[in-house]
Amino acid sequence: MPLSLDLLATPVLRCLHHIRLSRIIGMLLVILIVIPLITHWYLGSVDGTSQRHDLPGVESPGIFQDMDPKELRHHVHELHRIKSSVSNELLELESKRQRLQGSISHYNGEVEQAKVELETARNELNALKLQLRQTQKELEETMEAHRPRVAQPHRILPSENDNVLIAPPASSSSCRQHTCFDYSRCSLTSGFPVYVYPTEDSIFPLDSYIQDVTLSSLEQNLYLSSNPATACVYVVIVGTLASRLGAKDMERKLTSLPYWRGDGRNHLLINIARDYSAENVLRNIETGRAMVVQSEFVFSQYRAGFDIVIPPVFTWEAGRDAFDSIPPQVPAHRKHLFSFVGEKDSAGVIVSEKGELLYKDDASSNRRGETGELDVLADLVAIENNDDDNLLVKVTCGGDSVRGLRGEWQLCGKPQERQQVLRESTFSIIIVAASSVLSSVLTTVRLYESLKYGAVPVILGEQVQLPFSEVIDWQQATFVFPLARVSELHFFLRTVSDSDLLRMRRQGRFLWETYLSSPQAVLNTVLSVVRTRIAIPPKTVPEEPSPTVYNEDTYPLLLEEVEPISETGMEFGPVEPPYDSPKFLRNFTTSVVDKHTLWNSFPGPFYLYPYLPSDPVLPSEAKFMGSGLGFRPINKGSGGAGKEFQESLGGNVPREQFTIVMLTYERESVLINSLQRLIGLPYLNKVLVVWNSPNLPSEDLRWPDIGVPIVVIRTKKNSLNNRFLPYDVIETEAILSIDDDAHLRHDEILFGFRVWREARDRVVGFPGRFHAWDGSHQSWLYNSNYSCELSMVLTGAAFFHKYYAYLYSYVMPQVIRDKVDEYLNCEDIAMNFLVSHITRKPPIKVTSRWTFRCPGCPQALSHDDSHFQERHKCINHFVQVYGYMPLLNTQFRVDSVLFKTRLPHDKQKCFKFI
Repeated sequence: MPLSLDLLATPVLRCLHHIRLSRIIGMLLVILIVIPLITHWYLGSVDGTSQRHDLPGVESPGIFQDMDPKELRHHVHELHRIKSSVSNELLELESKRQRLQGSISHYNGEVEQAKVELETARNELNALKLQLRQTQKELEETMEAHRPRVAQPHRILPSENDNVLIAPPASSSSCRQHTCFDYSRCSLTSGFPVYVYPTEDSIFPLDSYIQDVTLSSLEQNLYLSSNPATACVYVVIVGTLASRLGAKDMERKLTSLPYWRGDGRNHLLINIARDYSAENVLRNIETGRAMVVQSEFVFSQYRAGFDIVIPPVFTWEAGRDAFDSIPPQVPAHRKHLFSFVGEKDSAGVIVSEKGELLYKDDASSNRRGETGELDVLADLVAIENNDDDNLLVKVTCGGDSVRGLRGEWQLCGKPQERQQVLRESTFSIIIVAASSVLSSVLTTVRLYESLKYGAVPVILGEQVQLPFSEVIDWQQATFVFPLARVSELHFFLRTVSDSDLLRMRRQGRFLWETYLSSPQAVLNTVLSVVRTRIAIPPKTVPEEPSPTVYNEDTYPLLLEEVEPISETGMEFGPVEPPYDSPKFLRNFTTSVVDKHTLWNSFPGPFYLYPYLPSDPVLPSEAKFMGSGLGFRPINKGSGGAGKEFQESLGGNVPREQFTIVMLTYERESVLINSLQRLIGLPYLNKVLVVWNSPNLPSEDLRWPDIGVPIVVIRTKKNSLNNRFLPYDVIETEAILSIDDDAHLRHDEILFGFRVWREARDRVVGFPGRFHAWDGSHQSWLYNSNYSCELSMVLTGAAFFHKYYAYLYSYVMPQVIRDKVDEYLNCEDIAMNFLVSHITRKPPIKVTSRWTFRCPGCPQALSHDDSHFQERHKCINHFVQVYGYMPLLNTQFRVDSVLFKTRLPHDKQKCFKFI
């Protein structure tokens, strides 16, 4: 190992210590004198030898020996002159060489510049060619799209006394939709106008409750019309007081209606009596061609596909936002496997000490099992007595009860008591009325209460007609068994998996909330059933107005040209002029082809949306064989790597663009900087700046000219819900919701857009978060830590379909939006809850980004500790509203196809850094 300098210096110092200073000085003087002398002598001898060899004739005779000194001096001067001349020429040549070298360098630079300009010109030429091809394609598509294919139908309105268009059936009891409905009054483009007879002039007097509830609900209906001459359907409300009239009086009053037209065509007689005895007040009434809408029907009265079964009026309540009275959907299994509490309304039954069912009449007190319904209850009681599971079966009320039809099982107890039983029951047994009854009030009440409180209905008896059964698929929410299966019922119910059980419970709550829970829901459903029958699309969903901050006359938006901010990894595609997504392409086919899906999935059939994320996709070859309108296949279908990929959108759907919605609050410099980063962004339609501040922007604020329109929306109040309003200026299906301080590269935005196009029903974005279970408090926590599993994508940088903006603003429970306003937080969590609730799918995260850093930006609210506490509370509140946790976990993110793939030198990757 090498020694340190200190160890080497120590012995030297010791030696010098013993030598006198005078000796050292003497030695140094000798060295300084001798060495220069020796050096001088050596150099002199070498120089003399060299000169003798250099001078010709010094050692041998030559021409210089014959020269006299004067000639020799002249000759030396001539040689010096020649030397100077040669030196000057050499300097001139060096100067020329340097000038030539500079010229060569200059020309090389010009050549390189020319090459760059040539490559740029080639790229511009290719871009122009691509743009020309796209323009030609757009022109062809525009001409094709505007070519009339069908003529608008003419609306033919018969006169008030006309009775020729539809031949009357043999009797009103044989009425069906195609035989008794006058389609001529309901053109496909009529909009389904509905006229409601005024209650103050009503032939059937209504009590104050019926009048207030029903008419206030109908007045909010989208189809209400004040012009009876052009109405498609006429609504007559029949209440409890109508039961005081005789059959002849009621028929006379019906025929005296001003638009009855002799047979009641296109009339809806809605019987919403509050009294059980008046539920079937129209049973023996000749109603002609009018449709009867009520809760109770017998087989001889009901006209399939024409009359409509509804829940009784006394079950109607607040509706969607009554979540605090509804139990959670989890756990799947409750205290009781199933429950039934009721009492036979005929001669009556009693339960013996041995658990046997006996008649209460004297003549047959020892007879058991004479009727099928008695056998049913006997089997149920036997199951309860002989099984260890906790089954709840009671066949006597022993207190308050509600009577229905003769022979029907009474409702036992008060509503609060029945509610408690259903809250503790996994399944609820419902025994239908006598075989002559198709639909009864008490059966519908049991169904209503079971759905509300999460006990999956098990209906014994197949002849029952449930509410709105022609459009609602009750098999998704109920079990229907014949009476003969009662002895095997407990075996079957134990085989139902937890996933099926919870799915049916969730579907049951959807059906209850959407169609049964309130007067408005029931009456809207009645009219929607009729509208669906005649294939008229629903009303279009309302758009949110977009009031702008700026006014062209008094307060214009000032634009200025700015240089684009170059970013590493920016990918360029074709920059197109704004192109709006086509709207309402399936407005007439959706209500017919997708009828089952619309009625049995969230949000229901009440609105027509411009486009849906679930719109069908064409087969791959269709885009090349007659159905290529709007498609931009990569390299005309031949495929390709990066170059070809960047020239076209490709994919499985026609071309489209996206709209950026940017929420901001009094951060003008941050906002303008973010807008500048959007210059040259391909497929961008426009930018909406949601100005959430009550203060107007600065008068001298200059907005960057980014090549697409910038619309600055002035909001009514500072609310984070404004981020998801379906503004009418958003004319694309794809929305990129982004914060004003989120910095995304162009390639990241384009990649997220391309991924969203293949997963249109999902939230696709960048920062991921997840919900974590707090076992100690049995609640949920919001978590932003790095994790291999996520369940949310923050909407500060995420793509979603505009369809979800409609649902967030108009369909999602209002209490969720109220909570967002209360905390000024959690709107992104609410959107993730909504989409996962509808799709039952997790979001999709793209790229490796987990957070966003904004150098120089003010401190964000998300850095406050209270921010996370509020988000914990939001998650648990939203779970309470939905009744369960909709969020689902995912363990993957999406990267580009050729990411980290080795390619030949002549191929490019789809995205260099993704």
